[in-house]
Amino acid sequence: MKRLCVLGSTGSIGVNTLDVAARHPDELCVVALTANRNIERLAEQCAAHRPTYAVVVDPEQRQPLREKLEARGVRGVEILAGASGLEHVASLPEVDTVMAAIVGAAGLLPTLAAAQKGKRVLLANKEALVMSGPLFMAAIRLSGAELLPIDSEHNAIFQCMPASYRAGTRAREVRKIMLTASGGPFLKAPLETLAHMTPEQAVAHPNWVMGRKISVDSATMMNKGLEVIEACLLFDLSPDEVTVVVHPQSVIHSMVDYVDGSVLAQMGNPDMRIPIAHAMGWPDRVESGAEPLDLFKVGRLEFVELDTQRFPCLPLAYQAVRAGGTAPAILNAANEMAVASFLDGRIRFTAIAETIRHCLDVLPASAVGSLDDVLDADRTTRHTASLYLEKASTA
Repeated sequence: MKRLCVLGSTGSIGVNTLDVAARHPDELCVVALTANRNIERLAEQCAAHRPTYAVVVDPEQRQPLREKLEARGVRGVEILAGASGLEHVASLPEVDTVMAAIVGAAGLLPTLAAAQKGKRVLLANKEALVMSGPLFMAAIRLSGAELLPIDSEHNAIFQCMPASYRAGTRAREVRKIMLTASGGPFLKAPLETLAHMTPEQAVAHPNWVMGRKISVDSATMMNKGLEVIEACLLFDLSPDEVTVVVHPQSVIHSMVDYVDGSVLAQMGNPDMRIPIAHAMGWPDRVESGAEPLDLFKVGRLEFVELDTQRFPCLPLAYQAVRAGGTAPAILNAANEMAVASFLDGRIRFTAIAETIRHCLDVLPASAVGSLDDVLDADRTTRHTASLYLEKASTA
């Protein structure tokens, strides 16, 4: 019996995780669920899965959640709040598996806490690894934790690696890896129209059902930039050994190129339950609920060379990973600030990349010796980005 904590249970990854868990009640037990604002959905999840703990980010939401649970006849759930509550449930001795699905920098500390306690960490929060980089991987190695990637691309690479492969190590037989990208909703839009794209258009992903922030990241290709940084850490590769290929059908989720000329690819329908079920069942395979892939229905597989003029965020990510130190944390914080401003309707779509470029230009990268260095870079970048965004919103 695997005992599960889901950080970010009300988001799309969390919902899919609980869907997979419900299919295997004899193998998976939900111990803790956490949410940011959606306490209505959290209450529904508590009623369905009966966890021991529920965590809300805002302490003022504890009483409303308690009332919603009582209205559903759910008793015995201990309700915690804030960052300390998140770190507490991620570190519980009775929890062996932590799904890290909190979006953005907010997921860093509880995910790191799970790594430090030697848990099996199912990593869906790419920002935690991008920000803390070597510190996070060092915590995994020191504690003996297991790290299993949930992003469909990194999970695909993991599946194509040699038998008994462990994340964070270099597979000497591998020449390079190829991350596939759908191209998002603006792959074929005229370049002159990009500045006028709306948040509603940006979140309308053609293949995947995702949250608003990651959907915008897909539209800018910053999600792929973050994945490049993550891949370098997860698979101990240089940026030159990680390439991005546009594949609009989202059927091949990524590929591994071996020194003997073989290229292994993992394929499947665009359904996040597939990588989630793989990681939750690993090293065994368990049923996910996803529809089987019908290649005759797919018909064709298309590959397109990436246009960096259309997707300027990707070169910025390569710039950050090559610079190292705090540069990836600067990249991530600037992106989070810019995407939030775009979703609020305060800046144009193309200002997202402009904000990131500005922060990378004016904030020098420094060495990372501790978590405080990462958090300081995050705070400084957010302040710098906010000043830039104020001007961009009036432009």
